[in-house]
Amino acid sequence: MSNPTHAPMRTPLGRVRGLGSARSGTEHFFVQRLTALANLILTVAFIIIVISLAGASYAETRAMLGNPFVAVIILLTLLSVSIHMRIGMQVVIEDYVHAEGLKVLLIIANTFFTTAIALAGAFAVLKISLGG
Repeated sequence: MSNPTHAPMRTPLGRVRGLGSARSGTEHFFVQRLTALANLILTVAFIIIVISLAGASYAETRAMLGNPFVAVIILLTLLSVSIHMRIGMQVVIEDYVHAEGLKVLLIIANTFFTTAIALAGAFAVLKISLGG
């Protein structure tokens, strides 16, 4: 149960949602920093994979992407970049869109867009790596 002495410090929308000023922002901050670190490591691995495929034939490329380690690196990169992108765009929307209805609509569209990008990429990687 929330402390009633802190209730006046919240906005009416915050009281309805049950969120304080730092409740969801801290989680977004942490996840964005975590995905930024993961992106740094995974992007280096992804670039190494791409460079190693420079000049390779189609068959060699399919064989490389058929390697489970390579496929997992690419899938993790897609996941991490998509989450990072979703959170980053959500922060921009929350900061610069002031109409509440439009803000909610854009956040929903952002979530659907980043999910679609991640799923399309994952489908392509799995199809190639599993020989489909």
